[in-house]
Amino acid sequence: MTFEQLAFYFFASVAILAAAMVVTVRNPVRAALFLILTFFAVACIWMMLEAEFLAIVLILVYVGAVMVLFLFVVMMLDIDFDQLREGFAETLPIGATVAVLVLLQLVIVLTSGPFELEQVAAPVPAAADYGNTHQLGLLIYTYYVYPFELAAVMLVLAMIAAIVLTLRDRTGTRSQKPHEQTQVKRKDRVRLVKMNAEKKN
Repeated sequence: MTFEQLAFYFFASVAILAAAMVVTVRNPVRAALFLILTFFAVACIWMMLEAEFLAIVLILVYVGAVMVLFLFVVMMLDIDFDQLREGFAETLPIGATVAVLVLLQLVIVLTSGPFELEQVAAPVPAAADYGNTHQLGLLIYTYYVYPFELAAVMLVLAMIAAIVLTLRDRTGTRSQKPHEQTQVKRKDRVRLVKMNAEKKN
């Protein structure tokens, strides 16, 4: 077994174990940290596949931005996680059935048809001056431009929906009203008072 195979099996094992810990640990902060470990392991696998750009983007975007936001939200919100887990036992059979069906589909797809390892040729090593950023941009903005734009529209809609759900009027809370703030005039906020000066002895 070569060093590349050992490294692949190591990072794949770390990714699988960390992903399993994400959905099994009780502490949400630890779950987020295990998810960061999963991203790191997957980024290492992408580096081995000569997808350096995707690996760096995964670290910078997901680990550096998204997961930090998740940690802030989890630590700042007062969520009763015990109440959220009350219906876990009732939905466990349905979730286990769906997981088994998905696993069977993956096994069928990977063991039949063009996905068999014997039918896939070994990848040719790229040249030293090869960069996958150009090739990735060429594919995204030519062959997959419509799915790329559709994904962008879906993300924008999801962002708008999250803002609308978050900014709904709730009793007992204060909220800003930008349309009223922009119409405020100086006389509404500032009042000049003229007072006679007093002489001190």
